[in-house]
Amino acid sequence: MLPSGSYDAVIVGGGHNGLVAAAYLARAGRSVLVLERLDHTGGAAVSTRPFAGVDARLSRYSYLVSLLPPKIVRDLGLDFRTRPRPVSSYTPADRDGRPTGLLVGGDEARTRESFARLTGSEREYAAWRRFYAMTARVARAVFPTLTEPLPHREELRRRVDDDDAWRALFEEPVGVTIEETFADDLVRGVVLTDALIGTFADAHDPSLKQNRCFLYHVIGGGTGAWDVPVGGMGALTDALADAARAAGAHLATGHEAVRIDTDGRTAEVTWRSRDAEGTAAARHVLVNASPAELAALTGASPPPPAEGAQLKVNMLLTRLPALRDPAVDPREAFAGTFHIAEGYGQLAAAHARAAAGALPEAPPAEIYCHSLTDPTILGPDLAERGLHTLTLFGLHTPARLFARDNDAVRAELLAATLAQLDAHLAEPLAGCLATDADGRPCVEARTPLDLERDLRLPGGHIFHRDLSWPYAEEGAAGPWGVATAQPNVLLCGAGAVRGGGVSGVPGHNAAMAVLTGGHPPH
Repeated sequence: MLPSGSYDAVIVGGGHNGLVAAAYLARAGRSVLVLERLDHTGGAAVSTRPFAGVDARLSRYSYLVSLLPPKIVRDLGLDFRTRPRPVSSYTPADRDGRPTGLLVGGDEARTRESFARLTGSEREYAAWRRFYAMTARVARAVFPTLTEPLPHREELRRRVDDDDAWRALFEEPVGVTIEETFADDLVRGVVLTDALIGTFADAHDPSLKQNRCFLYHVIGGGTGAWDVPVGGMGALTDALADAARAAGAHLATGHEAVRIDTDGRTAEVTWRSRDAEGTAAARHVLVNASPAELAALTGASPPPPAEGAQLKVNMLLTRLPALRDPAVDPREAFAGTFHIAEGYGQLAAAHARAAAGALPEAPPAEIYCHSLTDPTILGPDLAERGLHTLTLFGLHTPARLFARDNDAVRAELLAATLAQLDAHLAEPLAGCLATDADGRPCVEARTPLDLERDLRLPGGHIFHRDLSWPYAEEGAAGPWGVATAQPNVLLCGAGAVRGGGVSGVPGHNAAMAVLTGGHPPH
């Protein structure tokens, strides 16, 4: 059936936010059409088997869950679960010519001992406890507001009710607080990484975009914990698609929206498929795509260009590699976030070099093993043989660096990144890589330019643009943070206010804007 006719809502893009919006609206009795360009829904929150003949279903792009409100899971009756990681992070280091590292998580005594072993005193651990007690208070205040109408800045400040925390996270560059709080370079770097995921910035960037990134990384669930999606990230978007269909939404894959015409009250969306073209009328259009794509669809002036700055690598190993640090088991080290080249000074040097137009000499990255926490993503044979996945997310590699030759720079960066990891291993990672049915190593790397090509992320930016503060600013996008220049066209993707990450928040808020007529509920 061709997706023509008239609907209460047409949703452009079948990523997780579009599916959240579709499920909410359809459950409220609205007629809903979702137009998805690709032959599947899910956007960047998908699972796939990337290696020929290998039964390993990896979270290809996004890979951990923190910002998804339990409210959305409950409201939509989703068959979806997450599992906590037994370890928060491990960061290897060399001190006084010996391999060591910092293990965070497991239990308090183990973490305290690891801090003391690395730094030689209790000071840094005490500072760590104070700092993250502060971020936990902020998380408990801010996270519940994400699915409410946008608070004004002063209202959110009153909710936080901590002047020192507000200054540290909302007013001064986060680097100031990190340097005031911690003395050890490695500890400082571990803290700073949450400000740099998908965000190309220095710790002291005056724009504070690093602060906004840090804030979203520490407020998830009201705790800041990052959990593993059971069954992979595709389990979430499959559950969302099932919920939307069960409620009556029509999901049309292989149908690309190419134009939106609106007079502010009614709209018409022109779509194109491989062998047809048509239109669908709607009272509301929800755009689960970037602000740049929204502008292209409506003929508006484009927003400032966005630029991603990450390397995403998926790997399959025959076994976890042994570490040079004899005090830590690889099954612990890789169960959480394994930081490489992410000391505070290393992060600053990598940013400065990339800003000057060159690849970092020591590319920073973080790694984790999904299959240690959730072995269901591996076929029975692989699990029995002890194979494991490895996911790597590299920082400070802006899209501009790949413009001269994406394939060549990708290969150069991958080799340099894995060399940083090898420096902390007792055996080369290459010797642990599984091979696919054609005898090729099971390694898949994606640059910002690859993400722009495959997913139409502008400049490969995983958040579509720099993250916003979670409060209303001058000219903000309506009471729910999703309004555009046209009253009946809403932005429900990562580029909305309070967007970014796998959260479903923009999808929920766009649906609430439709159901409440754009006004906050009384």
